[in-house]
Amino acid sequence: MIRVLMLDDQPLLRSGFRALLDAEDDIEVVAEAGDGKEGLALAREHLPDLALVDLSMPVMDGIETTRHIAADPALTHIHVVILTNYGLDENVFNALRAGAAGFLVKDILPEDLLHAVRVAARGDALLAPSITRRLINKYVSQPPLDPSAVSGLEELTNREREAVALAAQGLSNDQIAGRMVISPLTAKTHINRAMFKLHARDRAQLVVIAYESGLVTPRGR
Repeated sequence: MIRVLMLDDQPLLRSGFRALLDAEDDIEVVAEAGDGKEGLALAREHLPDLALVDLSMPVMDGIETTRHIAADPALTHIHVVILTNYGLDENVFNALRAGAAGFLVKDILPEDLLHAVRVAARGDALLAPSITRRLINKYVSQPPLDPSAVSGLEELTNREREAVALAAQGLSNDQIAGRMVISPLTAKTHINRAMFKLHARDRAQLVVIAYESGLVTPRGR
């Protein structure tokens, strides 16, 4: 059973999402709230698997809520998915840096929402290739950080670096396996080891680290 916490200051949206999710046999909304401060308390009380978090909330916004969840050892298992009205803007990038596993636009189709919840709950980032391309474009005009400032970068093997580079293009484990001519399980192992070495909370943060550190260089730079 996937246990979901729903955080959004629009009661109508919360009730709609809740009705859709609760209708599924493998998903249960365990709590909901209209602001981040209350949501953080509910996260500590219910310990959900997944939190759907609105970017714009009173008292504590989605970015700060995500940051608190990521920093709390008791909550690090929670996969945070950001809800936004505006698509990929600066706030979404800040949320990914804060520890979000991905994001969804609120006008998402019902079947896509259900798929996204299941994808995020098993630890995969919600970064489709089209989204990742826009993520890449953001870093084309920015110089990378000093690689020495990124802890663990020198510990990556060549195969792990290759797997991270492919993940940064938005490829799934199956697609990475095909490119590297390895099994999907081995591809997943390379990604997981890279996440551990780079202290990345999840795949989304791994992609951000890859570009910010200069491990992966966008084409056109």
